Amino acid sequence: MRTSLAELERLEHWLLQQGEPDSRLVTEAKVLINADLLAKAQCQQRSYELIRHYGRSQLRKEILAVEQELFQSSRHRSFQKRILSIFNYRP
Repeated sequence: MRTSLAELERLEHWLLQQGEPDSRLVTEAKVLINADLLAKAQCQQRSYELIRHYGRSQLRKEILAVEQELFQSSRHRSFQKRILSIFNYRP
């Protein structure tokens, strides 16, 4: 059975604790009494977790690339020295 867009939106508001509190409470009650809706909510929650994990992974890759550029390129030698002097690092 295909999940309606309105149902997805209600579940999203409930899962992310957004929207009107009374509407979220009604959705929570429906989830508690409807096993199919509970399964859909769990799948949607898992999707959010995977998306969040992927986003964090991508951000880590970008940060690592910037770090490597700043600390391995000779163009940024003065920046490297300033940062290392803050921490009194002596190679």
